[in-house]
Amino acid sequence: MNLGLYGFGPPKARKWLMVDCGVSFAGPELPGIDLVMPDVRFIEKNLDDVVGLVITHAHEDHYGALYDLWPKLGVPVYMTPFSAALLEAKRSMERGAPKIPVTVVRQGDRLQLGPFDVEIVPVSHSLPEPNALVLRTPVGTVLHTGDWKIDLDPVVGLPIDLARLAEIGDEGVLAMVCDSTNAPREGTSPSEGDVGKGISEVIAAAKGRVAVTIFASNVARIRSVALAAAANGREVIVVGRAIRRCIDVASELGYLDGLPPFRDEDSYGYLPPERVVALVTGSQGEPRAALAKIAFDEHRNVALSAGDTVIFSSRTIPGNEKAVGAIKNALATKRIKIVTDADALIHTSGHPRRDEMRRLYGMIRPQVSVPVHGEPLHLAAHAELAKACGVPRVVVGANGKILRLGPGKAEVAGEAFSGILVKDGNILTTPEASGVTERRKISFAGVVAVTVLLDANNDTAGEPVVMLFGLPDEDQRGELFIDFVGAAVDGAVASIPRQRRRDEALVAEAVRRAARAAVNERWGKKPLCEVVVARV
Repeated sequence: MNLGLYGFGPPKARKWLMVDCGVSFAGPELPGIDLVMPDVRFIEKNLDDVVGLVITHAHEDHYGALYDLWPKLGVPVYMTPFSAALLEAKRSMERGAPKIPVTVVRQGDRLQLGPFDVEIVPVSHSLPEPNALVLRTPVGTVLHTGDWKIDLDPVVGLPIDLARLAEIGDEGVLAMVCDSTNAPREGTSPSEGDVGKGISEVIAAAKGRVAVTIFASNVARIRSVALAAAANGREVIVVGRAIRRCIDVASELGYLDGLPPFRDEDSYGYLPPERVVALVTGSQGEPRAALAKIAFDEHRNVALSAGDTVIFSSRTIPGNEKAVGAIKNALATKRIKIVTDADALIHTSGHPRRDEMRRLYGMIRPQVSVPVHGEPLHLAAHAELAKACGVPRVVVGANGKILRLGPGKAEVAGEAFSGILVKDGNILTTPEASGVTERRKISFAGVVAVTVLLDANNDTAGEPVVMLFGLPDEDQRGELFIDFVGAAVDGAVASIPRQRRRDEALVAEAVRRAARAAVNERWGKKPLCEVVVARV
């Protein structure tokens, strides 16, 4: 959920440059929530001073919030061709998505945005056109690495421009704001070219159908799968809208030139098993994606059987292990062969390991290191490495912290409002306003709803209406919950003197307390309890 702000100037005349605008995916702590994104109210208060938004690359955690947040901001947006084309293709799949005017820039370009001289430098990552940003200001230069690795054989697009980065280091760099994702891992991340060879070897050894699941935006991996299929006399069947969308965009930009045509899933059943490579969405266990439907025999066009092979050419994002495990178990039950990166070189990270980070620090030689893009464990490992590389000053921030990079001592110098917004169906709001807090409580302990009718004499008019949602039917003694909750409600009303029952709020609160206490005594949990007191 990356969104960074670079500010230049004194507090009352400060100009801001936004870098990236991403989303995160909700976990079980936010039931029913589709997406999580930054709360941009600090930026909204300073919109007149925002000179633009530069997107480093087209991964969801770097550009996925644009359609939801841009209407709040309306700032100029700058993207390279692949990112811009993917954003436009995505618009057709998002109901009500606005038309965002994008200025398309090229890798290697320089542009002046307010006081920031911005240079766009190619790096390597797991999709086309990833970029680092060089931000030159009168008080120093900052290198914002974005997501990167050192890969001189990226299969698609330009490799990381080490020569240009070395020149930038020779110019002098005040601060490097750098990716920490793989900071605890020693060594060097394998090249995409090597992964392509590994995939080809696995496909060559396969006997039946082969399915390969990847991150949809990894065009290099799509190209490698297509080349491996062709080398082994197979055709690629595209199964899933997200991959089809990326193939269409990449094809328009020339990244898939020279490959045999991709086939649609309607062709799947007409090809013999030994000629099939299915490229499928759902590497993270998404229940509505193609792989989950295939694993659970719910896909209308595609099926796998014993002896077929599924290649997981991706890593499992933390939090998705259970969903991915369920799919693997379903496949294993059918005696389908499963290949992961533990079995063969069929995946590589798009982020640098420690040797790559040491190499970049050796070229850039910044005065200040700012570890970003990682959990506290990754940031701490990065900070330790930067110090070992001889960086004079390391500043680790957190969401909402304002870091002074220069002039003067680099340090945490203030704080801005920082929070999250949640996408709940078609509604974008704060967690507090979304109802997700109550929703989470409901998932733990259910709901008791009670309606009490009082007549003109303040007596109950008939039995109270009790409804239970998400509670057990019976307690351990076999007594029905609805019976003893009803008895507790009757007792609560009876305990209130008739004249005081004119206070409907008092009656409702007494009933609520009694109902919750009765359930807690028998079950050990306190449900949400809603009470309506009405007059007849």
